[in-house]
Amino acid sequence: MARLPCLGTALFLALFAAPHRTAAHEIPNDVTIQSYVKPEAQRLRFLVRVPLASMLDVDWPRRGPDAIDISRADPFLRDAATLWLADNVTIYEGDTPLSYPRVAAVRGTSAADRSFDSYDRALAHVTTPAAPDSDDVLVSAGFLDVLFEYDIASETSRFAIDPRFERLGVRTLTLVRVLLPNGVLRAFELVANPGLVRLDPEWHQAAWRFVRLGFHHILDGVEYLLFLLCLAMPFRRFRQLVVVVTAFTVAHSTTLIASAFGSIGPDALWFPPLIDTLIAVSIVYLALENIVGPNLQRRWIAAFAFGLVHGVGFSFALGQTLQFAGSHLVTSLLAFNIGVEIGQLLLLVLMIPALDLLFRYVMPERVGTVVLSVLVTHTAWHWMGDRFNQLRQYQFRAPELTPQLLVGVLRWTMALVAIAGAIWLIGVWRNRGTPKPGAGAPHDDFLTKSRGFTKNPY
Repeated sequence: MARLPCLGTALFLALFAAPHRTAAHEIPNDVTIQSYVKPEAQRLRFLVRVPLASMLDVDWPRRGPDAIDISRADPFLRDAATLWLADNVTIYEGDTPLSYPRVAAVRGTSAADRSFDSYDRALAHVTTPAAPDSDDVLVSAGFLDVLFEYDIASETSRFAIDPRFERLGVRTLTLVRVLLPNGVLRAFELVANPGLVRLDPEWHQAAWRFVRLGFHHILDGVEYLLFLLCLAMPFRRFRQLVVVVTAFTVAHSTTLIASAFGSIGPDALWFPPLIDTLIAVSIVYLALENIVGPNLQRRWIAAFAFGLVHGVGFSFALGQTLQFAGSHLVTSLLAFNIGVEIGQLLLLVLMIPALDLLFRYVMPERVGTVVLSVLVTHTAWHWMGDRFNQLRQYQFRAPELTPQLLVGVLRWTMALVAIAGAIWLIGVWRNRGTPKPGAGAPHDDFLTKSRGFTKNPY
């Protein structure tokens, strides 16, 4: 009989620990919210479409197991619009948050509706009442369409939005299309809760955002930390690093800007893995060169060559963030570069004194350089192998021979020739005035011997 309480306890714990599956209350995995923002005179319209399944704990009036009773649904739709949407978004005019919006219109919509493909169709659809006897609006597949209205001072103001819709799904994507009074249409893809987003930023707002983005990108990337470590390890003074860091900066700035304008790289799935593989190769190369003994006179050439690759890698980090540049694309790209340089300078300021202390008090410089380079080589070698295996999964096809391809090849051939010429000229300039080993010695010895003189040892 003693086993019965134990058995009961075990059954209770099993039931308590079992996952509870209530289909009506499961949060969807992927939710896409579509929206339009349009200021007009002293009113701003905010049109939103959100899946009904993403709004939990709403006891919808039903016509069947899944269909909503549209004739009784209006107060429920308005409550859901207030609770799940209006409470979780703030729109700013300048730096001032707008007052709470009015729910001007709501509508339950079937999954087959495509009216949100344009602003005019979406506005006409939301403001047109649905048929009361409609039974095609399903909780599991339908939409809630809402028209919010805000009072504003002027349609020419600069607006910002702070959407907080992450509770609607495991992964949420908010599509915001902004119709400005001058006819410009801007589109944003905002993941989860992106924070404050300037819909029409001024140049300094865009610049500051991209400076921070570049700074955090260089500090968050372990591969860039290892690259800089290998690049700077043989040098002990900042002055010696000026030419090397300048070459790396000029190179990655050039390819970053060119990539942002679509002038570098094919639009193919294999291109990003190729760049990632080459970045790992650059780290392995510098680490191995440090082991066998680097040529410090020519280290800037390697920095320049690998900077071209890293610049394309930096452009991948921009990706969707260029949508926040507004009409200040060039300014934002330059600001991103400035952020990268600030982060790079900070790393070097911390790295060089740390290496100096290591080589002075822990181990000799040559031994320390070899040990650190071996560790970096081991790490980067695994990266290179993994990325190359990923790259091998793609099928490479020869591009079609078109006039555009020939123009692109010619343009980049000219650029490479110009770069090679610049490298040669810089090499000549750096080596000018440096006598070759033994230069002038045979001639002086010949004159000395032929005239019977001996060199004055003093």
